[in-house]
Amino acid sequence: MELENGSFLSKVLTPWALCLILLSCLSYSEAYDSLDPNGNITIKWDFMSWTPDGYVAVVTMYNYQQCRHIQPPGWQLSWTWAKKEVIWSMEGALVTEQGNTKKTVTVPKNFILKAPGPGYTCGPAKLVESTKLVNGRRTTEALMTWSLTCTYSQFLAQKVPSCCVSLSSFYNDTVVDCPTCSCGCQNSNTKHRNCVKGDSPHLRSILNGPGKYSYTPLVQCTSHMCPIRVHWHVMLNNKDYWRVKITITNLNYRMNYTQWNLAVQHPNFDNLATLVDLNYKSLMPYGAGINDIAMLWGVKNNDLLMTAGSYGNVQAELLFRKDSNTFISEKGWEFPRRVYFNGDNCVMPPPDAYPWVPNEELL
Repeated sequence: MELENGSFLSKVLTPWALCLILLSCLSYSEAYDSLDPNGNITIKWDFMSWTPDGYVAVVTMYNYQQCRHIQPPGWQLSWTWAKKEVIWSMEGALVTEQGNTKKTVTVPKNFILKAPGPGYTCGPAKLVESTKLVNGRRTTEALMTWSLTCTYSQFLAQKVPSCCVSLSSFYNDTVVDCPTCSCGCQNSNTKHRNCVKGDSPHLRSILNGPGKYSYTPLVQCTSHMCPIRVHWHVMLNNKDYWRVKITITNLNYRMNYTQWNLAVQHPNFDNLATLVDLNYKSLMPYGAGINDIAMLWGVKNNDLLMTAGSYGNVQAELLFRKDSNTFISEKGWEFPRRVYFNGDNCVMPPPDAYPWVPNEELL
């Protein structure tokens, strides 16, 4: 059995619940995300009532991930019927395969979630306390409820990373680019190129050619070959404050990113003073008291990262107060330890390549 979200549904699964109503007739290894160790997508299967030739079930998906939502072309959920049931009707999703009929109620198995591609591992469905559904003044209770969780692994989702980080500062002329081949290397075979040059006279014909409606990345040719580059620039450092400009560049010609987010690990977020064109939330994945990972996302009109080209970037700024007990203006301290784009870990330059402050300019 396979379901996919239809054109009448949002193509993005946000941290709110998405419900599907079904009228049907009769070795799991959990992934771990250090950024969001408790993040998962939980699926509940509520058996609501019998019908003359089957039963009614409500399937609800909850996104409990802090930094990862579902990008176009959307999610797909499939499973194996335990008793070869069939779906007669559906609300809230499209049925791509139905199955056979049989009047019994046994929880389905072998759930597979694609969102939109691989990366999620789903555990077995377990019988839990029956769900109570509120409809206005009326509350109904499911006859039985099964629940399962699906967790994400970047290593299962893609063979290579999807983003990288470059660094620069006002006090050093060195611009540290993303490491070479961060997300793969250019194919030297001219007949099977895996990228396109931004100034190519054939760019328009390539974009309108085969694969136009594919979500397979078509990236601009670079030394790092990443669809997304995050640039961190230290632009000011005075007695009381230091300031950072962040530029996110989309180098993928086939996808834009709505409601993008960035997670940054840096020890100075306790001293964050001002944000420009950004929203902020402290993640604290390891409990209160360690405020070194922040989730950042664009304010309205800065929350859409367009496809590669002249408009394919967003910019924002962070202003930090200086704390004499923690601030160290040397050895690359101002630069992030880790950066994530839409929940995926980005490739960082090696620490010994970070722009350092010349000794005579130490503050």
